[in-house]
Amino acid sequence: MDDFIAARSQMALSLGFHIVFSCIGMVMPFFMAVAHFYWLKTKDPVYRNITKAWSKGVAIFFATGAVSGTVLSFELGLLWPNFMKHAGPIFGMPFSLEGTAFFIEAIALGFFLYGWNKFNPWFHWFTGLVVGISGILSGILVVAANSWMNSPAGFDYVNGRYVNIDPIKAMFNQAWFEQALHMSIAAFAATGFAVAGVHALMIVRRKNPRFHYMAFRIAIVFAVIAAILQPLSGDLSAKDVARRQPAKLAAMEADFKTEKFAPLIIGGVPDTATKQVDYAIKLPGMLSFMTSDDFNSTVKGLDQIPKEDQPPVTVTHYAFQVMVGFGMLMLGLALLYLVALAWKRKWFGKSWFLKLFALATPMGFIAVEAGWTVTEVGRQPWIIQGVMRTADAVTPMPGIVYSFYVFTAVYFSLSLIVVFLLYRQIKMVPVVYDI
Repeated sequence: MDDFIAARSQMALSLGFHIVFSCIGMVMPFFMAVAHFYWLKTKDPVYRNITKAWSKGVAIFFATGAVSGTVLSFELGLLWPNFMKHAGPIFGMPFSLEGTAFFIEAIALGFFLYGWNKFNPWFHWFTGLVVGISGILSGILVVAANSWMNSPAGFDYVNGRYVNIDPIKAMFNQAWFEQALHMSIAAFAATGFAVAGVHALMIVRRKNPRFHYMAFRIAIVFAVIAAILQPLSGDLSAKDVARRQPAKLAAMEADFKTEKFAPLIIGGVPDTATKQVDYAIKLPGMLSFMTSDDFNSTVKGLDQIPKEDQPPVTVTHYAFQVMVGFGMLMLGLALLYLVALAWKRKWFGKSWFLKLFALATPMGFIAVEAGWTVTEVGRQPWIIQGVMRTADAVTPMPGIVYSFYVFTAVYFSLSLIVVFLLYRQIKMVPVVYDI
């Protein structure tokens, strides 16, 4: 492994690890706030217990996310110094604001965790809500910075220099809304199905069924709404990618040929040698329609992209298929839940029904990881689309490969610790909480 691949691998590992905690930190406080609201309105102790249990989970994920996020901020400077030298003054504002949102989130979480029976009950509830609002803002600001890499704005590039810098225009670039919307909904879907899945499994095992059923109901509502909205935000994102990053769209679809009435490719094995996609299902004209609302529009294929500017087709295509596939599975489960809610309420007590949601526990996060793979790998070979290549941004410092191995060990260890803490927290539910 050379240093360039090691630097990219370390950044990918760090992002892939951190994004899970980011999603949970953005969303779980809202679950917590809903349970707390029900406790204040009904005085049912189960809702208080759910709130306390979830708040401990939020604290675990917040602490781990803070560590991994700090590592990422250092890696940007250490691994990609040429990138930060030029890009830092342009897109640094959302990172600065994200730091402010993070501090507000940390303070509000401290108030919430230690405010039981000390604050006015509704002020205490409000501090929990602030944790979620700050988390969402943090996520949106980070995505705004990433969207700038896909849609550079707020500067002029003249003779190799970045001039006329406008940080506001850079932050609110033309891709930020679609990416922020898609990521925020994805976070709700992933976290909702993960939390609901864990509680569904506990119901199947008949461990404190009332506690877990009421927790399941809160989480699954968020998950269902997000899973239904996600394809709509995905459509907006696809249209934006088609406009601004046609090479990424072509790699996502393994679309080797520019053509009108372009088919939507489902599945398949891309063959870069023959420029074909084997074993795929092709829906004639659908890609043209989905990208421009016109079945006869022309979709730019990889044959119109210079070879040196083409993204890795195989990785991008597979990642995109994984993201869409798991998104459709979650949509199917969401519709199944609505059927049960409207006409088949007896399903809620059926083991097979609950097991389906237990099996869905990792689906959202697999889709999120695949989606970020599409976003980052599909932009290659550019770190700033059309402006700076990734190879020109990497650190010249040798020995990065050893750093990659060290960080891999660290993240693996942190994962084991988090799993252990969460397992212990779930096991402690009947002991700690009076249910």
